Amino acid sequence: MAIRQPGTVAAPAEVREVLPVDSADPVTTLGFRTLMSGFPSGVAVVCAVDQQQRPHGMTCTSLCSVTVDPPTLLVSLQVASGTLHALRERGSFTLNLLHAQGQGTAELFASRDPDRFGRATWQPSPVVGAPWLTEAAFALAECRVSQLVPVGDHTLVIGAVVNIQQRPDTPLLYGLRQFASWPGHAG
Repeated sequence: MAIRQPGTVAAPAEVREVLPVDSADPVTTLGFRTLMSGFPSGVAVVCAVDQQQRPHGMTCTSLCSVTVDPPTLLVSLQVASGTLHALRERGSFTLNLLHAQGQGTAELFASRDPDRFGRATWQPSPVVGAPWLTEAAFALAECRVSQLVPVGDHTLVIGAVVNIQQRPDTPLLYGLRQFASWPGHAG
């Protein structure tokens, strides 16, 4: 393999190179979950409203920024989730970033409790009208769905951010299968 000088771009053939996978040692679901649990993430609740105006929401740690211009983010939702079905119907959703005291809300929206919205403080967001968890979230991104990409038992939802509400606070984190506060900050 040739060594490139700093500042040079890889040739297309190098970019397309695929390393062989040892098929004798397949990746297990448990092994993959253990790998990913070592990568801490912020905790969010993705919400949407269906055509009958019923709110849906689920806890999500599989999210990321896609691009700043235009502001775009990505969340990964289970194919069978009511939240995914609602955001498909309406074409919009909210991303509620939870603060360090929001663990109870994260656990509630990770559960199958049918009365999640009866147990959480929320209001319709100003632009898309999806749930804004006003007490548990320190930040809100309102999004319009720009693309849906099926991948296995999940769908990647790419959302164009159309409004942001934010106040200073310490984010809730999840990693190593436990909740935590940002190190050095009281939660």
